[in-house]
Amino acid sequence: MRYDELSEELKGVSFEFFYWFSRFEFVLKENGFLKSEAPGAKAEPSWEKFRERYKEEYQATAEAKSLIGLHPKRQVVSEYKQLVWKPVGIEHCNNDLCRVIAMLSTVRNNLFHGGKHGDLEVDDINRNMSLLSLGKQVLDQLAEQFSYEGDYKRYY
Repeated sequence: MRYDELSEELKGVSFEFFYWFSRFEFVLKENGFLKSEAPGAKAEPSWEKFRERYKEEYQATAEAKSLIGLHPKRQVVSEYKQLVWKPVGIEHCNNDLCRVIAMLSTVRNNLFHGGKHGDLEVDDINRNMSLLSLGKQVLDQLAEQFSYEGDYKRYY
């Protein structure tokens, strides 16, 4: 889909999701969930450390369950070097927080890397609106559930 074909509503929901996803990654870094703690290492957020810390406490909301149910797709290379869409893999997940993080990250990656087309679900504007809206709600809920709202909503 070309930029000039996007509705203002889809642009707004896309920006809002991306903004709050970025804020949540700030929360991760600010609270010590870092890929590496080595001096001089890049300050990169670790969703994996966050997941490990909270996987037992996490309570999936109706919105989180809906996001998991929509199961966004990821573009992969087929055996014939074609780009095809497959549901994001969650075989490694044994808890809802892992599944939610996989969905949020896939929505973010699909939004950021663009060029998504060639699949009926990927091209479905209503489905994309739902993925983005639910993703934003789930991010809000994660911040609230684990008491990170101060960093998540901080004003500078």
